[in-house]
Amino acid sequence: MARCASQSSGLPLCIVIVSRVVVTGARGQVGQALVELCPSRFTLYSYARDELDIADHSSVDEVLSRARPDMLINAAAYTAVDNAEQEADAAMRVNHLGSQVLAEACAERGIRLVHISTDFVFGGTAYKPYAVDAPAAPLGIYGQSKWLGEQAIREIASDHLIVRTGWVYSHRGSNFFKTMLRLHQERSEISVISDQVGTPTRAESLAAALWRFSELRDLHGTYHWSDAGVCSWYDFAVAIGRCAAERGVLAAPAEVKPICSDQYPTPAKRPHYSVLDKSASWKELGYYANHWEEELARAVECCATALELPQPA
Repeated sequence: MARCASQSSGLPLCIVIVSRVVVTGARGQVGQALVELCPSRFTLYSYARDELDIADHSSVDEVLSRARPDMLINAAAYTAVDNAEQEADAAMRVNHLGSQVLAEACAERGIRLVHISTDFVFGGTAYKPYAVDAPAAPLGIYGQSKWLGEQAIREIASDHLIVRTGWVYSHRGSNFFKTMLRLHQERSEISVISDQVGTPTRAESLAAALWRFSELRDLHGTYHWSDAGVCSWYDFAVAIGRCAAERGVLAAPAEVKPICSDQYPTPAKRPHYSVLDKSASWKELGYYANHWEEELARAVECCATALELPQPA
């Protein structure tokens, strides 16, 4: 934001006021993308998990007192969906208590809080994309902890923005995309669940949207963001192999076979349908998301060097 004042010469003096932003979870895949894509007009203070415990009042107070931000983007989260079933206290501490502590600290200081949530707050029984006000019905501890975190933020911090997303991946970190690339390389056949439907979201496209959301200072409440389109995990796995082979990252894709969820039981139950309605977000941000296949191609192109995978002969 720029403000102009008059000099004695009569010429305008432009004073640029740069917003100060704290990003938590800075070593996660979304956190890294937020740091990388931070617009130059923001002064960024980024903190990884070992640098800032969002569930500890003193740790949060120390960081906010030192950084004095106008805004905090919370990319810190417990995201191990299956492990959460056995580590409920750990998941609740980060996703529920951590959100509450951040909301209290931000409310006390007049700091805008932008928080990332998940499609797993829904139960997966819908037949069309979930609206932001659709009833929550989380199926597991992870979804429950994120839903409780959302509620804490709404109750405590008036200046907040909650952005739900889903199926996040990147060429960084550990995720479905990276796992499938490895399996396409190592195996001739892969079995992947075909009866869970959602939308893959590249961390970098989510980060870009979050920065745009952050600039809309009069925007409050809950919004949805993911890349455009719909697919199953099976469809995503097939597309990963095909795209990687077309771009020379893999010599050839493995054969992908569709299976049902009950053929691959996991500790946590997952929604069969978790597509999010992004129409309100697209209207507010002024642009549509790219299709997930377009963003996948960008992720694969990053992998030729980032993953140092063997190149085809």
